[in-house]
Amino acid sequence: MRAIAIVDDTQRAVALRRMRLTATGLLVLMFAVFLLALLGERQYAWLSFLRAFAEAAMVGGFADWFAVTALFRHPFGLPIPHTAIIPRNKDRIGESLGGFVTNNFLSPEVLLPKVKAMDVAGRLGRWLDEESNARFVARRVVAAVPPLVAAMQDEPVRRMLREAAVERLRGIAAAPLMARILTILVAGGQHFALFDIGLDVARRFILENQEVIHQKISDKSGWWVPDWLDAKLAKRIVVGALETLDEMRSPDHPWRLEFQLGVAALIDRLANSPESQARAEALKEELVSHPDVQVYIESLWLEAKRVALADLAGGDRIERALTGALLGFGARLHEDETLRDVVNSWVNRAILHIVVPNRQRIGAFMAGVVRSWDTRTLVAKLELQVGRDVQYIRINGTVVGGLIGLLIHSLAVLVG
Repeated sequence: MRAIAIVDDTQRAVALRRMRLTATGLLVLMFAVFLLALLGERQYAWLSFLRAFAEAAMVGGFADWFAVTALFRHPFGLPIPHTAIIPRNKDRIGESLGGFVTNNFLSPEVLLPKVKAMDVAGRLGRWLDEESNARFVARRVVAAVPPLVAAMQDEPVRRMLREAAVERLRGIAAAPLMARILTILVAGGQHFALFDIGLDVARRFILENQEVIHQKISDKSGWWVPDWLDAKLAKRIVVGALETLDEMRSPDHPWRLEFQLGVAALIDRLANSPESQARAEALKEELVSHPDVQVYIESLWLEAKRVALADLAGGDRIERALTGALLGFGARLHEDETLRDVVNSWVNRAILHIVVPNRQRIGAFMAGVVRSWDTRTLVAKLELQVGRDVQYIRINGTVVGGLIGLLIHSLAVLVG
């Protein structure tokens, strides 16, 4: 966009220079014609008409040169009153421009119909539906993430994440959540998996602590009981316990069914018992307030940051995934009229809540920009935009002035 603007300004400068030379050349030509006609009209009477035309053309051309020049600067560099109109009124021009844009372009009555007619969502969908455009956006997003993440200070983000997570956890009712989780587990039979895990833990505990069991039995038995008898008793207890644990793996074992009834009762208490709910809330608060939990929540940001930067530096996987997501979003926008209406309504609300309430600031910003320009810059910019057309005033003034002078001279000849 910047290169196009430079080329356009260059072309305008060339056109302005050409028109200025044309208007000045026409004025010089009229001066030459006037001199020639003045010298030759004694010999050729008809040259008086040419002299009258050239004379009036010089007056008209010079007057319009004065008027055009007075807009932008002092003619001949002299501080003639009511000249250099634009430089003298630079601040007022800026305020008028800002007010003009604010009142005529940024009002809701003007903006909303234009935006609705543009169908921003439809255009965005068609644009993103092209892979090259989706890849362009994805590449820019991926390129912007690492410096943005690296620039963020870890401590405020970690603190914000911890506070947000803790507040969110405290806002969740613990007992109903636990009841729903257990209900899902029971519906899928997963609670028996927990039961079997408990059996495995108990079996491993017994096998690893056979000597402890033997020692406990020896300590409790009389002094007169031989140690081999204690060892035999301990072995029988271990074998019996292991056999009982194996029997409990049977789907129809009474203890297994009792466990299911216990889980159902627990779900009912969590869902309906105020006492159980209070205990669950107290347990949740103790868990959330524990220092180790606080430290773990804060560490999530560092881990997420590390994983994100590693993925971004490891190839174009994220870029390809984001490109695919944008393509899908573009196709959906292109095909789904309901989604387009939703996005367009977002755009309309954004204009109503962002652009329109701040239109006075936008106008003030434009006025401030104009006010900050030095006089030479303002004159150069305005003259570059309208100077070529303004030079036509000089040309028209020269031609029209000549024709009027010719008419007046003709009437004088007829009357005389």
